[in-house]
Amino acid sequence: MNQKESNTYYFEDSPIWRAIVHMSLPMILGMSLNIIYNIVDAFFIGELHQTAMMSAVTLALPFTTILMAIGNLFGTGGGTFISRLLGEKKAGEAKIVSSVTLYFCLLTGLILMILCIPLLHPILEILGAKENTLLFTQGYILVFIIGSPIVIANFALEQVVRAEGASTTSMNGMGISVIVNIILDPILIFICHLNIVGAAIGTILGNLCAVVYYILYLQRKSPSLTASIKLFKPSLTIVKELFKIGLSALLMDAFLIISGLLLNNFSAYYGDYAVAGFGISQRIVQLSDFIGMGLFMGVVPLIAYAYTAKNIDRMMKIIKSTATYIIVLITLISLTLLTFRTQVIRLFSSDLEVIRVGTLILTAMLISSLFTSVSGLFTGVFQGLGREKEATIMSVTQGLILIPVMMTGNIFWGLHGVIWSLTISEIIASFIGLTLWIHLKKDALLQNI
Repeated sequence: MNQKESNTYYFEDSPIWRAIVHMSLPMILGMSLNIIYNIVDAFFIGELHQTAMMSAVTLALPFTTILMAIGNLFGTGGGTFISRLLGEKKAGEAKIVSSVTLYFCLLTGLILMILCIPLLHPILEILGAKENTLLFTQGYILVFIIGSPIVIANFALEQVVRAEGASTTSMNGMGISVIVNIILDPILIFICHLNIVGAAIGTILGNLCAVVYYILYLQRKSPSLTASIKLFKPSLTIVKELFKIGLSALLMDAFLIISGLLLNNFSAYYGDYAVAGFGISQRIVQLSDFIGMGLFMGVVPLIAYAYTAKNIDRMMKIIKSTATYIIVLITLISLTLLTFRTQVIRLFSSDLEVIRVGTLILTAMLISSLFTSVSGLFTGVFQGLGREKEATIMSVTQGLILIPVMMTGNIFWGLHGVIWSLTISEIIASFIGLTLWIHLKKDALLQNI
């Protein structure tokens, strides 16, 4: 079975459970590798024994998240469009879209580089870099500014190759980036004495290796896509399709940044034990979050392909099966962690106050995790169907709801209000997603789709 037959098999003929596993499992494993990278990267930087350097990396996080968000804009927009085109058997147009997506990433990164270098100091002020963290943050950020085209392209291409069913290739690219980074970190940080600038360079070079890997795959092995600049033929239709769905992914990332900053500020108001409790709980709940994300992000190409191929019965089975897997798996994981929540928190801290607050936060976050994945599935379905209005509503809903809910909770119930605001927001978002889905099904029936 060649590559094209293999991908077509998972899109059209394989049992539903096998198609979901094929697309989602590599996604889950790839995200798990990123956890390992984050831990190892923090360990190496921590070995420098300079708090200012660790703080500089934290201060730079919003900027690096923006690069990821731009990559997701092109990756989600281009990837879902490619899957829909393949479902319509328009492989020629899919090749053009893959080329346009790649070179739009590189051009956007280049423009960002040109704009940000002269504005470096205002950017540092916005990020909050001052005094002893200023020079460290400047060096770290500068490397990412120069590497912007590479970082953006890496995040986008991971989704582009997955759009044609090459989920293992997508995972391999993520693995290459992580492994190269882990190898280079100690060399650049300690042997070359580049400190956190070395960590930044290692990240960029890891991303570069992944981009090269993806491009080689697109040029030599991909049955439906290409990285050829000869097919860089952006049209109004392609640009519109890229941005109408990609924008929803960008908005989701933007609200995640805002929500994260809001949570940090509110938790800091209640003291270090609250900040520590949130930090520990967020790490623990990543287990269920990543499984949910891997499932609902992994099946988006399957949904998009089946929809445009008019195989609505298969599409509905994919959606229902994914929803069932999400509910069953995350419920089991959450119940297990809830049962041993005190013991789990004790693994990270012996402070009695942190343990007390941490167990409550973990309880709220584990309940929230299920609804986060459910609302994420609705968002993924709307993206796969090319429904930009519903996808955008879902992308901004969580952030827009969380802000007033958290503020209200903080005023009337203090820390408990802040903690449970996350859960309440995700429950509301899930019901909004369900409502949009019910209306969409009615529209689809009226259109005989």
